[in-house]
Amino acid sequence: MSITRRSFFVVSGSALALGSCFRRNLRLSPNETLRVAHVGVGGMGSADLAQVASAPNVRIVALCDVDTNRLDVAAAKHEGTKTFRDYRVMLDRMHRDIDAVVVSTPDHMHGPIAISAMELGKHIYCQKPIAHNLRECRRMTELASDRGLVTQMGTQIHAHEAYRTAVATLRTGVLGKVHEAHLWVSKSWSRKDGRPDRNDPVPSYLDWDLWLGVAPYRDYVEGIYHPAQWRGWKDFGCGTLGDMGCHIFDPVFTALGLGAPRSVVSRGPEHFEETFAPDSDITYEFEGTDRTTDTLTFRWTDGASKPDRARAQLPDGVDLPGAGSFLVGEHGVMVIPHWAMPKFYRNGEPWHVELEERGPVNHYHEWTEACRSVGETSTPFSYSGPLTEAVLAGTVAGRFRDRQLHWDSQDATFDYAPATELVHRQYRDGWAI
Repeated sequence: MSITRRSFFVVSGSALALGSCFRRNLRLSPNETLRVAHVGVGGMGSADLAQVASAPNVRIVALCDVDTNRLDVAAAKHEGTKTFRDYRVMLDRMHRDIDAVVVSTPDHMHGPIAISAMELGKHIYCQKPIAHNLRECRRMTELASDRGLVTQMGTQIHAHEAYRTAVATLRTGVLGKVHEAHLWVSKSWSRKDGRPDRNDPVPSYLDWDLWLGVAPYRDYVEGIYHPAQWRGWKDFGCGTLGDMGCHIFDPVFTALGLGAPRSVVSRGPEHFEETFAPDSDITYEFEGTDRTTDTLTFRWTDGASKPDRARAQLPDGVDLPGAGSFLVGEHGVMVIPHWAMPKFYRNGEPWHVELEERGPVNHYHEWTEACRSVGETSTPFSYSGPLTEAVLAGTVAGRFRDRQLHWDSQDATFDYAPATELVHRQYRDGWAI
């Protein structure tokens, strides 16, 4: 059976029509088995698959990947599971037999796959960032709310004991009013060399057209895009900020209750035509909350760009970790390393603070349980959608060095027309969503 846009969207349209007339509870009962399909089963997708499959009362019913080498490896571990290369074919054929979908593909396909599944009433676990552009992100947040779907963004560190402890401790008010947040990672996904002027034969195991998906066509080049080299390309990834921002923004957003940024400006290098700049330096201003001053200054750096160590009030001989954040408050500074317990300093000295210790939870099982009406997820799209929008606003600002962009969250527009053009993307013919 071949799929056409018409056949696929007839199914989607029917599901939407039913949903608008009969908004029912799409969660299963605790005694039912959750039927899950996975799109993208290599790399991080293989870890996602293993974790979801380990949850109680879960059955993996479909696997989908454009790379048959990866698909075959996954299928061998889940005998009898149906396999597909095209997620549209999977949804067309199996939508009645799927309750939930895990999306673990390159960034540019997160939104198209998740939106297609959500329109069919499927619960979603989607790797970070949940979308490649702001419009897709907003649509996913709205669909989750409108359809009553269980959603979770794949920021597994949200469930780690170090991040949970940092959030709980910060919420005690130990810092007083927070007025600055500095966030960073030392790595960089930038590519300075641009698109190669050659092309290579597409391997027999890879469907290159399906890998490109919604992105404009370009020739395949070995080792440049697939596997795992796509993050630095604007058509496919969201750069270092898009890759790591959802992780490192997370404890700060959660603890301080942040919403949409008021403005964002890039002070880093100019972007390249097709790839992200190295060494980002992005400053946001957020409206204050009850845990911050009236305005919160929030600075992101990556690669060779570094946070201002002096602002962290560190003792001599103490360095900042390679990735993480520090928050400056009325009473001192809290350093939140990526994957390690928080530390506190003030006036150049260590500061002893009793931690509000929290244990870890299983981020994946939290989602599968919520799909079966047991508890709630901790990074639903109602939370992770706005967080991702803040990250993506920074990726937009990175293209307009030294221009402060004011973000109108309600209308989803910037005060600069070229920036607003980047709120959405142009979809390749036959791939519009």
